[in-house]
Amino acid sequence: MNPPHALTWPTPARRIANLQPNTPVKRLEMVILRIYPRRLIVSPSYTGYVAAACGRDDTGLVGLVLWGEQIEAVTLGDIVRLESGWCRSRDGALVVSTGKHGRLTVVKSFERKTED
Repeated sequence: MNPPHALTWPTPARRIANLQPNTPVKRLEMVILRIYPRRLIVSPSYTGYVAAACGRDDTGLVGLVLWGEQIEAVTLGDIVRLESGWCRSRDGALVVSTGKHGRLTVVKSFERKTED
């Protein structure tokens, strides 16, 4: 039992189940399940390619926005780490992204076996 004066800290959003809309994402790791075709965006704040993707960990699924070079760096089955990003809600589903200042790194690449 916790004493009445004990501090309770919010659960860190290191798992998909802990994500909250309109909050920053310090660090999140997931497996890439699907990458949709890229499309060109032209706006006052960004001009370039973006692609939607879907990732999961052992707690759930989340949408992922890939920007520019991230599209070519990530393949299906990769384990990626998103750092200093954001989380939003779109049509009732959670979506995460690195935004302008975050970072996406491939932790482990999926190796496809080739038949000889």
